[in-house]
Amino acid sequence: MRVTECDPICAMQACMDGFEVVSPFIDGVDDGSDSCINTDLLGTTDMLVTATGNFNVCTSAMLRALKSGAVVCNIGHFDNEIDTAYMRDIWQWEEIKPQVHKIVRDAETNDHLLLLSEGRLVNLGNATGHPSRIMDGSFANQVLAQIHLYEKRFADLSGDARQEAITVEVLPKQLDEQVATFMVQGFGGVMTKLTPKQADYIGVGVDGPFKTDSYKY
Repeated sequence: MRVTECDPICAMQACMDGFEVVSPFIDGVDDGSDSCINTDLLGTTDMLVTATGNFNVCTSAMLRALKSGAVVCNIGHFDNEIDTAYMRDIWQWEEIKPQVHKIVRDAETNDHLLLLSEGRLVNLGNATGHPSRIMDGSFANQVLAQIHLYEKRFADLSGDARQEAITVEVLPKQLDEQVATFMVQGFGGVMTKLTPKQADYIGVGVDGPFKTDSYKY
């Protein structure tokens, strides 16, 4: 597995995690021509996954250079992350099964690519959505958020106070921890409770929150 990055911090993290950081472009620069493409790299790539949230990340020149039979998919953005417009205009599409298309670059030589979910989010198209274990956590967070807002009694505030209360705020971390606790129990896990002295030592409550609002997991 190899990683392509434009952010030096993310690239460094990939290196530290043991991944090779490469570019589909020679010296990392896309000048819009076929000559800037790293054909040695793309010609040996079995699967290309875009996960950036940007557009035109997998360009038409890259698609032309990819190894025949390579799988192409996107998990970051809309179908413009991969240049699917070019693929539709130039090459023949054959539906192998729902959400899997054989993109024929040359019928005589069976030169083709395999495109998943038509370039749209592959985790939704090919995996038919998020696992229920993920969804129940998300919905539980939303329910607790609604309860938290209801307890603030926003509707009971006077006009001026209500206007001042219209803000965008991060929900208390304890709501996330409460949902996480229920999910751990659902997996059959057993949590360890801090002693009062341990909690005091690290400056948290026995029942949380266990991290500051600025902490990123």
